Amino acid sequence: MSDHRRVTVVTGAGPGLGRAIMQTFAARGDRVIGLSRTPPKDETEGAAHYQVDLAKRDQVEQAVEDMARAFGPPAVLIHNPAQLVIKPFLETTPEEFEACWRSMHLSCVHTVHAVLPLMLENGDGSIVISGATASIRGGARFSAFASAKFALRGLAQALAREFQPQGIHVAHVLLDGIIDTEQSRQLHGLKSDKMLKPVDIAAAYLQLVEQPPSAWTHELDLRPSSERF
Repeated sequence: MSDHRRVTVVTGAGPGLGRAIMQTFAARGDRVIGLSRTPPKDETEGAAHYQVDLAKRDQVEQAVEDMARAFGPPAVLIHNPAQLVIKPFLETTPEEFEACWRSMHLSCVHTVHAVLPLMLENGDGSIVISGATASIRGGARFSAFASAKFALRGLAQALAREFQPQGIHVAHVLLDGIIDTEQSRQLHGLKSDKMLKPVDIAAAYLQLVEQPPSAWTHELDLRPSSERF
């Protein structure tokens, strides 16, 4: 049974940004539900987790059905999965292209298909989709990642134009920089003060979700003050 708290669903609810989003929305008082293939190492207070392969529609539909029955219909969906492939194009396999697309794009299609009817029934809802610099600019050696992120941005635009008149706020966030995690610090060799802080990104997501209908943002770009653009 629902306990009347706002239900927020976070896909890609792993360490780093996913965890920061869950903590931020839980601290606001939401009932937060994380969906990801791997269970979290540390529990977030006020949150639950469903182990789901988001690229498999039946698993997503079952998880959302179970979640809605237990906690109530979702009011917020934050789509956050990422699969980074950095390779020269001729060394990038078709399987890697497909894996990027399934991880970031198809997973969004499945999750929105599952939660959107519940939002429409209530007459409101918010969907926030994590994008990247690669959503608008394909870089060398990022062909698989960029093609999936471009597709995700197109999906966000189509969803916004179709469902905004029905009370659904769809926002796409361009994360123009490297997110500060232990893994990314090792991979990119950047200092922490040159990177996007997960907790600050999460705070921006919360602000987006709580915008009044008279002043909705569809696309927001976030970057460190040191980042050139």
